[in-house]
Amino acid sequence: MSSIKSGQFAFAFLRVFLALACLTALAAPAAQAQNGSLGVPDNSRPKSFGGGWECNRGFRSTGVGCEAVAIPQNAFATGRSFGSGWECRRGFKETTGGCVRIAVPSNAFLNGPGDDWVCERGYRNEGRACVIITVPANGFLTDTTYAKGWECERGFRDDNDRCVALNVPENGFLTSTGDRWKCNRGFRENGESCVAVKVPANGYFVDVSYGSGWKCKRGYEASDSKCVSIQVPENAHLDYTGNAWDCDRPYRKVGQRCEKSR
Repeated sequence: MSSIKSGQFAFAFLRVFLALACLTALAAPAAQAQNGSLGVPDNSRPKSFGGGWECNRGFRSTGVGCEAVAIPQNAFATGRSFGSGWECRRGFKETTGGCVRIAVPSNAFLNGPGDDWVCERGYRNEGRACVIITVPANGFLTDTTYAKGWECERGFRDDNDRCVALNVPENGFLTSTGDRWKCNRGFRENGESCVAVKVPANGYFVDVSYGSGWKCKRGYEASDSKCVSIQVPENAHLDYTGNAWDCDRPYRKVGQRCEKSR
């Protein structure tokens, strides 16, 4: 009876021993991973995908390990493996190895990223200072950061930093920009006036700033200030313009007639 109990005891002991051995085998890799024995150095972590490891925030890779990034005052760690590993906080700008506070002048404020400043509306940057924009009478402020910072109201034009009224002549109108004028259709500019274009019989008005301002209809040609009928000779036809003639093939033009080519 005692021999049976001894055998049962030995079997139970063996089962406990095997269980402890399995637990030790499973725990060993985790312990090794934490202490770097499997190639993951201190201050790093396994990559979330793929193999290898990456340094924790505030550290950067040396190739074989991770060293702390020296972060200057008024800066923060970027967590990137490239560059300096740090950036200046809002309101500071990078200088040699550090961050200095941005000196914001009067009538200015920090821009969106916080790495520079911009002038308030009504002021413009001159020599790293914000100076007031002087808007002349009949002018208004613009939101541009270049040029003068103002424009003239519609119907006025800039003349040596003044807004002077446009004298729109009779039969003229302001353009879409509001700082110049044009003549109505059927009129053309002549100095400071708009004069009517005299279109002859069998002609029509053309809205161009050069030439006579009119053209002859098809079948007519311009002669001085008139449109005269084109006399098309035998074996000829009006050309593509409709204001001259050309010979039919195989005829060629000889003076005011068409002769057959030899």
